[in-house]
Amino acid sequence: MEAAMDLMRRMPPGSAETTLNALLSLLPDHSLDLLSQVDLPLQVCMDKESMKEYILCEYNRDADSYRSPWSNNFEPPLEDGAVPSKEMRNLEVEANEVFSVYRDQYYEGGISSVYIWEDEDNGFIACFLIKKDGQGKRGYMQSGSWDAIHVIQVGPEEGAAHYCLNSTVMLSLITDNKQSGTFNLSGSIRRQMSMTLSLADGHLANMGKMIGNGGEVEKFVGPGLFWQRPEKWFALFGHHRKCST
Repeated sequence: MEAAMDLMRRMPPGSAETTLNALLSLLPDHSLDLLSQVDLPLQVCMDKESMKEYILCEYNRDADSYRSPWSNNFEPPLEDGAVPSKEMRNLEVEANEVFSVYRDQYYEGGISSVYIWEDEDNGFIACFLIKKDGQGKRGYMQSGSWDAIHVIQVGPEEGAAHYCLNSTVMLSLITDNKQSGTFNLSGSIRRQMSMTLSLADGHLANMGKMIGNGGEVEKFVGPGLFWQRPEKWFALFGHHRKCST
């Protein structure tokens, strides 16, 4: 299992699904561990009722159907599918509205989804997802993608709450032209952080603070080239071309 996880960490995001399927065939006894620990590039679906796109993942899946955070309906339709309680659903709706604004301002587009559900320890779990794809919109980029997964486990404490955040970012970039040359750069990284915060401002404000101020993976790693914001990558391509001519 340790070797399998080490292999998955070294694979580019575009090959993650193929590699995971191969490992599931080779290690059937570790299927549950692999499926729960390996993050794959995010997929998107359209909510037919609200006509809004939402992100598919294990956290909104029940059998072979996926629940939309906008309408709370499953696609394909599923009777008795697992849905959050009324309290969690209200928090989920508010979180999707707020996170959509954050995503639009910080990432300049893309798609976001938030899923919230109760856990077994009188707390809850929230999953914040962002996916952004690009096709030749910046510099010499031919195509690229940014998939961010932030999962926060919230536990009650006296007068406060304990938040444990697991963040995963998968990033890929492809160029193919005469000026910049041809290359495929991709990778992923996972980080974790915990905080105990007062409930004076509410759960949503606390979770937003962790994601916005401390949860972004580039905050963990520092100002290295590989995990800077995507637009900084693209700005460097022109500089690289000038230095190499």
